[in-house]
Amino acid sequence: MPANVKGLAESSREKLKKAIGELEPFLNGHALQQLVQDDNADAQSFYGGLLSDLRHLLVFSEVAYEKLGALLRRPNFDLDLAERALYEVYHHCVNTFFYPKNECYSEDGRYAYTGQDAIRFRMKPIRSARDVVLNVSRVYEELRDDLSFYESDYLTQRRMQGQSK
Repeated sequence: MPANVKGLAESSREKLKKAIGELEPFLNGHALQQLVQDDNADAQSFYGGLLSDLRHLLVFSEVAYEKLGALLRRPNFDLDLAERALYEVYHHCVNTFFYPKNECYSEDGRYAYTGQDAIRFRMKPIRSARDVVLNVSRVYEELRDDLSFYESDYLTQRRMQGQSK
């Protein structure tokens, strides 16, 4: 179990706030018609999928942000609820970013340690779409690194606790 769950909850909340601050203005300022320059069916499909995936990511991130905020405002910090919330951040937010349903972009692990962007797009997006994905990719990479315990160890620990009772 991570040593400082409260600190992890606080830092995760701040990172989610940063991602929300990137995603929300982009989604509020861009409609599908603005992104698709002509009647290109491939571009229509690409940008429609990208907008859909980013909206899901924004909603999951906002819900997790609010949940962590509520936990951190309580007079008595609830460790179990916080761990559950961090598990959900990993499985809903991090996984939604790195495994988008419409596969408009993907992570190429070969670039992860080269200093180059590890995100590869299915087709070349306009600059603002590219920038928002790359900007939030850094946030979700940090969350993935911070919360890797919650990828599998958390559920294993929970099952073992349930069996020992």
